Amino acid sequence: MSEAAVRRESLGRDVPDFSALYDEIEHGAARRERNRELPFEAVERLKQAGFGALRNHRVGQGGLTLRGLFAEVIRLGAADANVAHIFRNHYTIAEQHARNPRTEVGRRLHQAVAAGALIGLGYGEFTDKAVGAAGSNLVTLLTPDGQGGYRLDGKKYYTTGTLYSDFVLVRAATAEGRPGSVVIPTKRDGVQVIDDWDGAGQRLTASGTTIYDHVAVAGDEVVFDDQGIGYGLAYFNTQAQLFLTAVNAGIALGAFNDARRLLLSRDRNFYHAPVAEPARDPALHQVIGQMAANAFAAEAAVLAAADALDRLAAVRDSGRDDPGLAHAASLAAAKAKLVVDDLAIRNGSLIFEVGGASSTKASHNFDRHWRNARTLANHNPDNYKAIAVGAHEVLGTPLPNAGFF
Repeated sequence: MSEAAVRRESLGRDVPDFSALYDEIEHGAARRERNRELPFEAVERLKQAGFGALRNHRVGQGGLTLRGLFAEVIRLGAADANVAHIFRNHYTIAEQHARNPRTEVGRRLHQAVAAGALIGLGYGEFTDKAVGAAGSNLVTLLTPDGQGGYRLDGKKYYTTGTLYSDFVLVRAATAEGRPGSVVIPTKRDGVQVIDDWDGAGQRLTASGTTIYDHVAVAGDEVVFDDQGIGYGLAYFNTQAQLFLTAVNAGIALGAFNDARRLLLSRDRNFYHAPVAEPARDPALHQVIGQMAANAFAAEAAVLAAADALDRLAAVRDSGRDDPGLAHAASLAAAKAKLVVDDLAIRNGSLIFEVGGASSTKASHNFDRHWRNARTLANHNPDNYKAIAVGAHEVLGTPLPNAGFF
């Protein structure tokens, strides 16, 4: 039995085999990023193959555990970290609203996701500067239109994946300050998605600006925050945080795969090397061995944290919430991040130990691994995560129940 088959069997039933599609996506990843070719085709192929519906357990073939989902995210991240990241907000929103729908928005999203739709996100605002109160002073405004609906006005940043999406969930508030989530088609009049992200890494995720200019919103397209629904869940964002860490675990694996291929392709060695053939050089074996171990450990950490999320999901599937399990899952995800970020960044550097100066050529674009891992790690700083984990371990202080946890 192949390694891929063993992995699918270990993750449970209904695990589709995306291996051939991952290989195709990986084949063009370096070129796409080097030439800034947005991966619309790769995303569309994944949508058609059902990649976005793997957790839609009541429809079709889906129903993967979170452990199974994150194992797939790691493989897709190894193929192309940009493409994997595009699905992050989709899976966060689908879990909160579509997996076990409790609102009209959720029921519509459930069917849309089953049919292959992708969901983007509009959350971040540069005006939100309140320490300890992330997302509590939204300026994106919902104004009643006098006919049972609303008009939506505002500007969102870091809207990863929305350019590729069919729907977008937008965080907004009424003039009275009542927060909620608006879910609308991305092609609706007044929605403008701008690809102005210019980060060092993750260059093709379209993590730029989205503008909402007097967008018409029906009353049943809004879900106002409530206990146990969407953003009313305890540690509602842990899955999104672990998704980033899974992409970084994928980068650790992708860098290792590239390093191994690079070593096997070399026909010249360093003049002071112990053997003439690079693939038989013990010094280079040591680098490959370390990279393999780093990728293994990164995946293991992510899947262990996914197990904690699965325990929480089992409770939430029954219609309840469990703040204790939610905190345990958040803690596991935070610990995984602190380890995996370092392993991914390390592998993104070690690849150059295998190839020498020629491996730094722009045509290879091997530096994308380090840039992408470093960019993903910066989404929520490790030092604050480590402080929170340490305070919990020493004093029993709960982790912050906010967006980064």
